[in-house]
Amino acid sequence: QEKGTYPETVAVMLWGLDAIKTKGESLGILLELVGAEPVKEGTGRIVRYELISLDHMDHPRIDVLANLSGIFRDSFVNVLELLDDLFLRAAEADEPEEQNFIRKHAQALKAQGVENASARLFSNPAGDYGSLVNDRVVDSNWESSEELGNTWCDRNAYSYGRQDKGQARPEILQTLLKSTDQIVQQIDSVEYGLTDIQEYYANTGALKQAAEQRRGQRVTANFVESFSKDTTPRKLDDLLRMEYRTKLLNPKWAEAMAAQGSGGAYEISQRMTAILGWAGTTHFKDQWVYDQAAETYAFDADMAEKLRKANPEAFRNIVGRLIEANGRGLWTPDEDTVDKLQALYEAAENTLEGVTT
Repeated sequence: QEKGTYPETVAVMLWGLDAIKTKGESLGILLELVGAEPVKEGTGRIVRYELISLDHMDHPRIDVLANLSGIFRDSFVNVLELLDDLFLRAAEADEPEEQNFIRKHAQALKAQGVENASARLFSNPAGDYGSLVNDRVVDSNWESSEELGNTWCDRNAYSYGRQDKGQARPEILQTLLKSTDQIVQQIDSVEYGLTDIQEYYANTGALKQAAEQRRGQRVTANFVESFSKDTTPRKLDDLLRMEYRTKLLNPKWAEAMAAQGSGGAYEISQRMTAILGWAGTTHFKDQWVYDQAAETYAFDADMAEKLRKANPEAFRNIVGRLIEANGRGLWTPDEDTVDKLQALYEAAENTLEGVTT
């Protein structure tokens, strides 16, 4: 509807706990894109994902880059084998390539001599977890968004299925990223959203960055809220703005966190780190978020004192992230604001080091 054409590849995030809590809604998204439905035996156990005839579909078979969390990868080996079998049959189906993008891409990979050209299930190395993108953001160990995208690629180039148990297949991952028009993720919780957990930007945000680097154009990221009756895919930037308004920059939320003491200050600090994570991976740079965060947590004397007393390390991180955002060109406050932040940071450092002034 937005672009007037169907995407050739959609990246679908498959996270373990979300899949468990929603009884597989993310899998439902994947199956609908591919054009398949589960086949059950008499006991109700799913034994196969059967391709739906193109005559009974209202869209082509969309290719899928399935990004598996470590929990999904390790908990649902049977599902991975069924999905791997599905992608192989889709790649070999006697269908026109303009109606079957899985076949189109697999044929191109085969022509290049690539093995297992229908591999579509990618995750971290076997027995390992996480993209490490959040580690780089937390440690301020990155110079460019491209580095974060490349880190995600290096960590997620491992294929899983019936024969692959963590086989490195970077050439297939790179090919899929080049054709990825859209990313979709199902969200199951109102308690924890995109700005609450570092893994969201470290995986979904970094995948978006990786795809954009290889496509040379923007890639849409959408989220489907399973806790709502409205399943309209929501745009990333709109969700980020809503979460910043309703949580981090909401006076009631801020006061409630501050009232919790050390733990509440830590939660605020974590979300300030996530702001830079989203900016680094998706180029989200709305200035009002940084402006209001500075006013709420650094320049409000009462709030700053509460946070400093409750958790001096968290307060230092809050101020430090604002300074870092300015240094990276993500936020452009006036010189007076930067000077105030520097003074607050130095005072926080002195507090932690036991220096009295």
